[in-house]
Amino acid sequence: MEVAGRAVAHAHKAVRDLIRPGVTTEELDIAADKAIRADRCVPSFLGYHGYPAVICASPNDVIVHGIPGSYQLREGDLLAVDVGAIFEGYHGDAAFSVVVGEGSEEVERLNRVTEEALWAGIEVTVPDSRIGDVGAAVEAVGRREGYGIVEGYGGHGIGRQMHEDPHVPNLGPAGRGMKLKTGMAICIEPMFCLGAAGTKVDRDGWTVRSVDGSWSAHWEHTIALTPDGVVVTTLPD
Repeated sequence: MEVAGRAVAHAHKAVRDLIRPGVTTEELDIAADKAIRADRCVPSFLGYHGYPAVICASPNDVIVHGIPGSYQLREGDLLAVDVGAIFEGYHGDAAFSVVVGEGSEEVERLNRVTEEALWAGIEVTVPDSRIGDVGAAVEAVGRREGYGIVEGYGGHGIGRQMHEDPHVPNLGPAGRGMKLKTGMAICIEPMFCLGAAGTKVDRDGWTVRSVDGSWSAHWEHTIALTPDGVVVTTLPD
């Protein structure tokens, strides 16, 4: 899983290095594919339940599962990029959001706070904590800012499958849900919107948008609870 996570981190860097106005999301997809395969891994997303691309590229009001294509990035866009990789049957999965060029203060803050919520969730991910503790930590950060906290989508267990039990919601209450144990791995995945928390899905069956058109940010890491401590497997080198 560490090898797969390293490939995800390298793919993130390859994508970040390309992001600027005028670049298409398809170009980002090609760069991520090359980076993953250079690390002797294969993409998790490509072909997963029929998904047609290597990454999810979700601009502005698209929360998750945006399909890369001809969309050209624009100054001030808020783009979420989600990447998964597999090494010898084991998965890594992580997402980041980035403002293209210079964005509004409101959008920049949304992005910073969503990443903060991710790390708040990671901080409480320790043996004998509960899934509700993780959700409550993420939720507290979003509520503080008055953001819409997306329901129905969130983190998940991960290992030999990209999505395993348990579901890891971005809401509490603390003290509830499955107890975390050494040997488990989960993805924590906050998604915050500037407006309402509701969602709608495009006709393509994949693209998830905010119900009111408000912009969103999305961050994610894979976290393993090992005998030697908690490891974020998708951090860059």
